[in-house]
Amino acid sequence: MFVSTLRAARVGAAAVLVLSSFAASAAPAVTKPFNLSGAFLEVPGPSARCASKFGGNIIGHGDSTVTGKVVFLSSDCITQNGGTFTFSDGKFVILANNGDQIFANYSGQFVPTGQGSNFVFNGATYQITGGTGKFKKASGGGSLNGTEDMATGQGSLQLSGQITY
Repeated sequence: MFVSTLRAARVGAAAVLVLSSFAASAAPAVTKPFNLSGAFLEVPGPSARCASKFGGNIIGHGDSTVTGKVVFLSSDCITQNGGTFTFSDGKFVILANNGDQIFANYSGQFVPTGQGSNFVFNGATYQITGGTGKFKKASGGGSLNGTEDMATGQGSLQLSGQITY
């Protein structure tokens, strides 16, 4: 009886040491403001994944307060409602210079500015869903602002919010 009690105590102590070493080695989560400003080019066209069967593919570059210089890729679904366009089911990948990535979902609207084919984002938001490297378990989100010339696909965007990683 004494031997099995001693053995159980050793196993319990070992488990506590192992768990405490994991806790000590895990860095605490950090929450920071996350801002990204960039320029992009969107190519709209048919998209089988979208209920509307129409979407856009975006490639761009910019600067982020958390990662410095970035490139980004995204795709979304586009539905026209009169003179406005709703973009939904957006998938965003932000690639930092060191190879770390941040993943986000986004949605919102494009509304005409009254100046030619220029549109502005309206009510657009993004939600960070993870990433790679130090952003593997990232979360957060915020607002997505920007403009686009619908005739050329050229635009600018600004993400403003926070990130926890």
